Amino acid sequence: MLNPTPTQGDTSWFVHDRFGMFIHWGAYAAAARHEWVKSTEEIDDATYQKYVDHFDPDLYDPKEWARIAKEAGMKYAVITTKHHEGFCLWDSALTDYKATNTPAGRDLLRPWVEAFRAEGLKIGFYYSLIDWHHPEFPIDGVHPLRNHPDALEMNKKRDIRKYAEYLHGQTRELLTSFGKVDIMWFDFSYPKLEYKGMPGKGRDDWQSEKLLKMVRELQPGIIVDNRLDLPDEMADIHTPEQFQPRGWVHVNGKPVVWETCQTFSGSWGYYRDEYTWKSPEQLIQMLVNTVSCGGNLLMNVGPTARGTFDDRAKAALGVYRDWMRLNARSIYGCTQSEFTAPPDCRFTQNGNRLYLHVFAWPFRHIHLDGLAGKVEYAQLCTTPARSRSLNTSRRNKGRTPTRSPWKSRYASPTWSCR
Repeated sequence: MLNPTPTQGDTSWFVHDRFGMFIHWGAYAAAARHEWVKSTEEIDDATYQKYVDHFDPDLYDPKEWARIAKEAGMKYAVITTKHHEGFCLWDSALTDYKATNTPAGRDLLRPWVEAFRAEGLKIGFYYSLIDWHHPEFPIDGVHPLRNHPDALEMNKKRDIRKYAEYLHGQTRELLTSFGKVDIMWFDFSYPKLEYKGMPGKGRDDWQSEKLLKMVRELQPGIIVDNRLDLPDEMADIHTPEQFQPRGWVHVNGKPVVWETCQTFSGSWGYYRDEYTWKSPEQLIQMLVNTVSCGGNLLMNVGPTARGTFDDRAKAALGVYRDWMRLNARSIYGCTQSEFTAPPDCRFTQNGNRLYLHVFAWPFRHIHLDGLAGKVEYAQLCTTPARSRSLNTSRRNKGRTPTRSPWKSRYASPTWSCR
């Protein structure tokens, strides 16, 4: 099994817990068509303001959110305190563009923190380095005004240094106003993205080294992601997005602590008309595959503008709830196995306990290469009372029973061997 280089942030709990909830929520939920709607539709501030003016999450119940996350087996949660649109969920002293100045009329972040902590989940803050609303943020290739005929002229009046002061100031607010913060999830840098003479943005624009130093001073032990455009070794976790790694993630040839962030559908923010929702089988297999490769899964929910998880999201979370109720021990504390799993299967391992996740039940046998004579006992995690021992004699080469004693509602039955 691989051992990543120790991180400056405390990732000991992180690599044990393995499963977290990502929450993308902001004024874009009122548009109900993706969190990038302001950019993709090139909407100016004045037109976009209607979504802020009508942002009224009257059904918002963070205690329910926290309860659902815990029931789904999630051990930590990361929420968008401010996404690229620039709208803030907390009562920031540095801007008027915030939830307290909407029909919501209150800080939405503080009760979220309190509710999730009360359920025993660790908390993380996502903070967008980008800000399409701030007047000092220069227009670039992802900005809503990128095709405005006067974009270059408008940029002459914008000063990224003044924006960086704002960025640092808001980060300080987040890390000094809500108690212990376990994860700081910055997003994102794009220094090589040049568009119509407008450069992208990276470490010099964000003043990333200074920013990271402040973060670590204010919250010793906090986990920081890899999106500040700094040298790879300065990040605690590496964050592949919207794809499934085929093995343990390596950076510069070395294994790293990593977390893949994924969505239930094709959107992060609430998208009413999105229909490409993942099947139950996909959801479970994504979690299993991630842990089998030594990583964490951060699964996203995009609440509605009224502050609820829609029924499709609840159903997806219910898939995890039902599966984790019996299979959680094959996830928590587990990592990539030293053994190679058979075709259509994955191994996760915790010490001398090996878990075999069967994605497709075979015609007769599953051959566990290298395990002959090494397995003392085996059982199905779902129905231990009906389990049958693996035949692990050298003659039988470590084979499972010829028929499955259990049919999974969500696929991926799990065997526990030791």
